[in-house]
This record gives sequence, structure tokens and C-alpha cells, in this order.
Amino acid sequence: MKLPSPAKLNLFLHIIGQRKNGYHDLQTLFQIIDLCDQLTFAINHDNVIRLSPAIEGVALEDNLIYKAASLLQKHRQDTSLGADIFLEKQLPMGGGIGGGSSNAATTLLALNTLWECHLSLPELAEIGLQLGADVPVFVMGHSAFAEGVGERLQKVELETPYFLLLKPNCHVSTGQIFTDKYLTRDTPPIKISHALKLGGHNDCLNVVRKHNPQVDEAYLWLKNHGDAKLTGTGACLFIAFNHKQDAERVKALTPEKWQAWVCQGCNLSPTHYALNQWIEQNRG
Repeated sequence: MKLPSPAKLNLFLHIIGQRKNGYHDLQTLFQIIDLCDQLTFAINHDNVIRLSPAIEGVALEDNLIYKAASLLQKHRQDTSLGADIFLEKQLPMGGGIGGGSSNAATTLLALNTLWECHLSLPELAEIGLQLGADVPVFVMGHSAFAEGVGERLQKVELETPYFLLLKPNCHVSTGQIFTDKYLTRDTPPIKISHALKLGGHNDCLNVVRKHNPQVDEAYLWLKNHGDAKLTGTGACLFIAFNHKQDAERVKALTPEKWQAWVCQGCNLSPTHYALNQWIEQNRG
């Protein structure tokens, strides 16, 4: 089974409070986009999870793909089953677009089918939450308004514009951003209707720019071409366009020192679309 593993954008990110355990309460709109990694899964019968190629600087036991597969193992019907997993990586790490979380969710969805675990999407999302706050939205597979730490999801139908996605050549530390004393933590909560109509801002933007000069430089450049926004805690920035050619035009102007992609928003995750097709083809 080969499945795409898509990225997401936070169309806005409001931090409305902080809990005693240090976690932040937030509101955001998750927009799934069609920029994807690819994951290939094959079951084996030696009860081993193998992942290739190795990711430099990330131990196997720390990889979210491996962690997701390990958590799902207890739900197998046949306890001899393992998995050989191959990752084709396109999504940049440390970009705030959820690549690792998406990989974990894709792994849960694929192995739930291949291992015949028969878990529902909410059950898989609950497992995914142990791996990170962004995993449930990829498990559920739909654009969503999110609250809590990002796990309380309401399915929404968003416009699906084209995006120019830009990544400066740096890695943003999420921990550093969320522990910064100057981070705004008291943005008033808004209703979902306001979120869909009025948009919003990213409370992390100014702190990310302060700690990461390359993000600041890229943001100042990008905002000359439209309504530039930061996704998550960065480092990726984006602009929405109604027409693909407008996004391509700005991409062509992007300095070579930054990575840039043109992608499109989608309400249904490409993972779910491909998984449903695979199930149809292999039914019976």
C-alpha cells in the first residue's frame, strides 16, 4: 500500500490561554494541502517494524512513524504481523506544516487496514494524540476548526485556493517559541463563524521573527507580494492566491536561498482519498 502524507497550514493561530501543565489553549483553522510525502507499507510476519531510509539525526525509536506503528501493534488481530515502511520525504522538517504528524497519522490509517485492527477514526485519533497535537486532524482527514491544544476538531469546508509556500533555510524550535515570555497568550476566543469569515493572525509570528532572522527576512520579502502568513510556529510562510499562475509568478521571483512550492488547499485529505481507493480495489 502506497499513500500520500500531506502537509497542513494554520490559516490563523490564536493562543487564548495557558494551562498549569504548560500546554497552551489555542484556536486555529487547519487547511490540508496537496503537498505530500509518500509512504509505502508492506506487512511482514516476523513481528518487526522496519523503516527506511533512516533520517539523519533522528533515532528509530524517536521517529513518529515508528512510534505510531508501535502503539498500534497491541490492536492487531494477528500478533505475528509487522511492517516494512519506506518513506519518500518531500515535506521539510521544522517548517510548521505538520510533516511528522502527518506521517504518523498515515501510518495509523494504513496499518489499521493492513493489520485488520478495525479501529474507528476517533479511536485512531486518540492514539495519535499521544504522539502530538497535530496528529488527530490528519487522522480524521478533513480541514477543521481546532480548539484545546489542537485536538478538539470541528469539520469545516474551506475555500481551496492555491498557496505559495516558502521555507527559509532555518529550523524553528517550537519549545523556544512557546516558552518565550513575550508570546501573546490572551487573545480573545472567537466563534467558528467569525473564524471562517474574518480570518485571523498568528500569535507566534513576532516571536518567531525575533528569534529567527531568516524568517523575518523572508516574511518582509513575501509580504510585498500579498497577505503573508506564518504557519504553526514556522519556519514556513505562505500566501493564498485565487489563481495558480499568480502563485507561480511569485514563486519564480523567490530568491534561490529559500525553498518554495505551489500547492492547493483541499478539504479531504489525499491520504483518505487514496486509502479509500485502495480498499475498493482490494475488497474481497
